[in-house]
Amino acid sequence: MAKDPGRVLIFDTTLRDGEQSPGASLNLEEKLAIAQQLARLGVDIIEAGFPFASQGDFAAVQKIAEVVGGEEGPIICGLSRASKSDIKACADAVEPAPKKRIHTFIATSDIHLEHKLRKSRSDVLGIVPEMVRYAKCLVDDVEFSCEDAARSDPEFLYQVIELAISAGAGTINIPDTVGYTTPTEFGNLISGINKNVNNIDEAILSVHGHNDLGLAVANFLEAIKNGARQLECTINGIGERAGNAALEELVMALHVRRGFYNPFFGRQPESPTPLTAIRTEEITKTSRLVSNLTGMIVQPNKAIVGANAFAHESGIHQDGVLKNRLTYEIVDAKTIGLTDSKISLGKLSGRNAVRARLEELGYDLSREDLNDAFARFKDLADRKREITDRDLEAIVSEQVQQPDAFYELRLVQVSCGTSLKPTATVTLMDPEGDEKTSVSLGTGPVDAVVRALDSLVGIPNELTEFSVKSVTEGIDALGEVTIRVRYKNNLFSGHSADTDVVVAAAQAYVNALNRLVSVNKKAPIHPQLDLIESQSAQAI
Repeated sequence: MAKDPGRVLIFDTTLRDGEQSPGASLNLEEKLAIAQQLARLGVDIIEAGFPFASQGDFAAVQKIAEVVGGEEGPIICGLSRASKSDIKACADAVEPAPKKRIHTFIATSDIHLEHKLRKSRSDVLGIVPEMVRYAKCLVDDVEFSCEDAARSDPEFLYQVIELAISAGAGTINIPDTVGYTTPTEFGNLISGINKNVNNIDEAILSVHGHNDLGLAVANFLEAIKNGARQLECTINGIGERAGNAALEELVMALHVRRGFYNPFFGRQPESPTPLTAIRTEEITKTSRLVSNLTGMIVQPNKAIVGANAFAHESGIHQDGVLKNRLTYEIVDAKTIGLTDSKISLGKLSGRNAVRARLEELGYDLSREDLNDAFARFKDLADRKREITDRDLEAIVSEQVQQPDAFYELRLVQVSCGTSLKPTATVTLMDPEGDEKTSVSLGTGPVDAVVRALDSLVGIPNELTEFSVKSVTEGIDALGEVTIRVRYKNNLFSGHSADTDVVVAAAQAYVNALNRLVSVNKKAPIHPQLDLIESQSAQAI
C-alpha cells in the first residue's frame, strides 16, 4: 500500500479500545452487530478486538473475520502486543478474513520503558524488527504502533519506526496514549517523522489519540495537515478514561470543511471528491446502535450525534433557521441520516411489514431473531398507539444486547405511592432452572426491586449508575434504562427498554448481573496494562 492513499483511511477501534470503556463490555452477538453496521458505514479497517486477551475476544474477532470480512468489505484487524504468542493468536483469529491485518505494539517512551516494561531502548530496538518480521510471515498487512509516542524522544522514535518499516510494517501508528499533547505539538511530531525517517515513503502514517484534555479531534486534524492518512477513532468517542477521538466528528469536519483540507491532499479547494469513504447517512444509526449496546448514553450537547445537535431554542436562532437553515446550521441533518420518520405499523401489521422496515433501517435479522423482534413489536403495539423507527431500533438493540441468561426475570411487581412504603415482589429463575421469589422494601420502586434481586442473587455489588430516558415523545413512549454495577473494581452495564420503566429497570439490572457473571468466568487481559507476561515471553 502506498504511503498516501489519496484520502483519509478510517480505522475504527470501537470494538477494541472503545470496549475498554468502564462498563462497556460487549458479547459476541453485540460485537457482530456493531461490526456489520461499521461495514455499512464504510470504515476501511475494523479493529475487532485483542484475540490473546480471552477466549471470548478470540471468538469474536474470528466470527467478525468470517462474517463481516470480505473482498469488498473492510480490513479486519486484531491487536497484539510485541510477543510471538500474542501475534500468533491474532493471526489465527483474523485468518478467515480475505483482507486481514495484525496490529502489534510496544511502548517507546522512557517513562513506560522504565516503570512498565523495565526494558532499555536497545531492548526495544531488538524486539521491534523481530516481532514485525514474525507478524509479516503470518499476514501480508502489518501495522506497528509506538505506544505513548507523544511522550517519546523523537530521535529514538525515528529509529524504531525505520526498523519497523524495514521489517515489513506497512502502517505506522503514532498514538497519543494518554491524551497529553496539543495540536501544534502533534502536528510537529508527524511532520518530524515525515522528514527524518528515511523509509517513511514505504508506509502510511496513522494516528491514535485519547481525549483526556478534550483535544483528540483537533490533534488528528492537525496531523492530517502534516501527512497522517489513517485515523484511529471510535463511534461516539467512547474508550478508556475520557475516550478516543470521535469518528463522527472527524468525518464531518473533513466533509463540511473539505475546501480547507483539499489542498493538503494536492487537490483544488473546490474539488467535490470526498476525503473519506464513510457513508455519512449511516452515522446516526451507527451512533445509536453503539450507544444502546454499550449502555453509554450520548450527552445531549455532543457534536454531530447529540440530541441537541440540531435543536434550536433561542428565538433569534429559530427565526434565522426558519428563513434559511444555513444561518445557524452548518450540517444538514439528513447528511448524517437523521430523520423524524414515523411508520404506519400497529397491532394489525404483519411480520413481513416489520421485516421490510427493519431492513430499511439496516437490520438484517435471522429468522429466529425476527420472530423474537416481531413478538416484542406486537407486545409494544398493544400498549402504544404509534410505533416509530426509534421504537423499532430500541426493540432490536435490546434484543441483540442480551448477555448469557444465567438469571432470568420472571415477574416484577411493585406497590408505591404518597402514603405507601415502596415494596417490590420479584421472581427470578436461577442457572439451575429453579424459580425463587423475594419481597423487599426500598426508598423507591427501583430501589425496592434492586434490593429484592440482590437478596435472590447474593452477589455483592454496588449500583453506581441508574439512568432512564424516553425513546420518543409522548406518555406512551418506551423508557430506556441503563444501569451500571461495580464488582471488584470492574463496572458492568445492563440495558433494557419498556413502556414501564420499573420493569425496564429490573431487566436492566438482571442484564448487568448476567454480564458480571459471564465476564468474571475468565478475566480478560488488558492490552496496555498487563504486559509483564508478554514481555518476558518474547523471543529475543
